Parts: sequence; structure tokens; C-alpha cells
Amino acid sequence: MPRIPVLAAVLALGLSASAPSAADPDPANWPSVLAAARGETVYFNAWGGSENINDYIAWAGGEVERRYGVALEHVRLSETADAVNRVLSEKQAGRIEGGAVDLIWINGENFAAMKRAGLLLPEAWADTLPNYALADTEGKPTLLTDFTTPVCGRESPWGTAQLTFYYDSAELSAPPEDIAALGRWIAENPGRFTYAAPPNFIGTTFLKQLAYGLFDDPSVLSKSADPEKFGAITAPLWAFLDKVHPDLWRSGRVFAADTTQLKTLFGDREIDIAMTFNPGEASSAIHDGLVPDTVRSFVMDYGTIGNAHFLAIPFNASAKAGAMVVANFLLSPEAQVKKADEAVWGDPTVLAYEKLAPEDQALFDALDNGPATLGPDALGKALSEPDPSWTEMLEAEWQRRYVGG
Repeated sequence: MPRIPVLAAVLALGLSASAPSAADPDPANWPSVLAAARGETVYFNAWGGSENINDYIAWAGGEVERRYGVALEHVRLSETADAVNRVLSEKQAGRIEGGAVDLIWINGENFAAMKRAGLLLPEAWADTLPNYALADTEGKPTLLTDFTTPVCGRESPWGTAQLTFYYDSAELSAPPEDIAALGRWIAENPGRFTYAAPPNFIGTTFLKQLAYGLFDDPSVLSKSADPEKFGAITAPLWAFLDKVHPDLWRSGRVFAADTTQLKTLFGDREIDIAMTFNPGEASSAIHDGLVPDTVRSFVMDYGTIGNAHFLAIPFNASAKAGAMVVANFLLSPEAQVKKADEAVWGDPTVLAYEKLAPEDQALFDALDNGPATLGPDALGKALSEPDPSWTEMLEAEWQRRYVGG
């Protein structure tokens, strides 16, 4: 089934906003939120394509149930847009209460779409959570602006990311760290490189990474995409992809599904370079015995796409208080340090170290990054996510060219 374009569906619905319900919990009165949350079941719609992430969510579910009496059900998604479209359908059907989605792992164009169509809680809530005071909103501006869309307290920060490539240093002594070198390497090593098919997030991110390095004026990415100029602006991107396409894995006839399959292909030695949005993923894979201990990471020399990911609550969620309790727990030092542990997930924290209590700082100090993890300096310049309009247009054009959709 082809994916329904989220932004197109939003425009069809209109830019209406949802009126706040008298029953909406107020996180400024946290004891009342905790009381209302007890006994609720939170249906957490989150990507389910990675077992270590699924295991982490299961651990968090056990903790919030034990501590707060909140049950957490992980609804495993292949695409976040599936949950967005479900909320959209409920609104179109007039279902303003008792929605099926309580909490969504989200960012980018999906957040922009939900905000535009009034599919989120109408009032700011995330910046009033008790643990939000620990978030690094000063050092990480991506916690305040999601793909150029102001967050305005409508989603709670959960993690940060930067596009990272990895390779086996025992097989490849000098990885291609610029686009020209990557193109030459693919041509000289046919069948040894691929990427995930957009609209999977890592595949779309790869397109945006290439756009920054190939567009004559990459500053256009910070503005809304102009349909009339889109073809001319993006021509260098398609020229590059057209050139490398025949030399991709399986001659470009099929693509990977997601980062998990890329890691599997790499571990099975079907490809020699893989990519991830998690700078700690390669070290985590070494720890789990999925790849050799000679694997190392690299980034493009002109910078690497970086962003933050968040948790959002739909306007008609059935368990709004429970969703806030879950979001607050996932923002706690305990949950954030466990998530940052490469033996668990390796996802970088959103917390500010200097805001933490000494005992919580000690937890982060005890983390041991693996040999494939790049430090902040080695990660280089973080390139801002483009305006959300670029995502839809790049995905649609990629589908037209390489899938025929």
C-alpha cells in the first residue's frame, strides 16, 4: 500500500485547531497528573524495527508500571506517518475523545503536519514536565525547533542524532569522506553500497545529506521548497544518484528497508559501508557481536545532518495523564543514561550535564563509549534539518525515479 502523503492529507483537512478539553491534565500540577495517570494504559506508537530499542521501551514500561501504576503498550510502527494518519482519520470522523494513539515517537514533517492540523494537545505541556528543567535547551537548539518548526512545548525531547557512516577498518583503510570520493568508491566497488528506500527516515536523511553537499546554494534548504524551482535546484542530486544507481547493491533493483537491515547487510558482509542516525550504533553492534571489533565510524567532511527526536500527545488521546508520566520518566536522568548506554541503545542524551545532580553526573561519567563512537569534535559540524516541505518533495521525486510510484 503506498504511503498517504501526510502533509497533503493535512492540507485537505484544513488548518483547524482543537479546543482544549476540560479534562486535559495540567503538568504544572504534577501530583494531580500522577493521580489521574494511575491505572491508565498508554498506547505508545513508536518505530519497532530495532530489537534493542524495543527492549528499552519494554524496560521503561516495566518501570512506569511499577512506580506510577501506568501500563505501557508499545504499538510497533514501520513508519511514524501511520500513527499520524490514524489520528487524522479519527479527527475527520469526529472522534475528539478516546483516541487509539496516546503517545508518538516523532519529529520532522510528521510533527509539522500534526501541529498544522490541530492533531496535538492544544496547549503547551512538555516544557512544564518536572524533568524538562534538566533538558539542554541552551546547548542544543534542536530541542526548541524541530526541522525549522518551533516546538512551543507541544512535544517532549527524547534523544539527539547525527547521521554517521561506518565501515570495517580491516577491509577499508580510507573511507570516502566527501561526495566525490563516495561516488568514485561506489563505482570502483559495485554492489557494495546501498541506502534505505525513502520514505524510511534514514533513506530520506541520506538524500538531504547529499543535497547539502551537491546543491549550488544549500541555504535554500532552510526555506520552504518552491515547486517551480525544485527541479532545477535538485538536478545535481538526481544526477549523482542516477550515476551511482547501477553500481548499488543488487544493481539498485531493491533497497534496504531501514537501519536495522543496513546493519544486517553490513554484518553479513553484503555491503562495506552502512549508515545510521545514532553515533553510538556501530559500537553497540560491536558490543552485541553483530559486527567485527575493527568497525569504525566516519562522517562527511562538510558536516552531517543532525536533529532531535521527541514524544508527542495527540489531541484526543485516551490516556493523556499517563502519556505525560511516561514522557517525564523517559526524560529522567535514569532513563536517559540507560538509553545512552551503548550496551542498551547508545542514543545521545538531551539532558544538560551541568544541570544534573552529582550522583546523576556520575552515572553519565561511568558510561564507556566503544571504539566506533565518534566524539563531539570528530562528529564535526551539525547540519540543520531542512524545512519539512523538502522531505515530502524529495521522497515523492525519489519514488517517481527509482520505484515508479
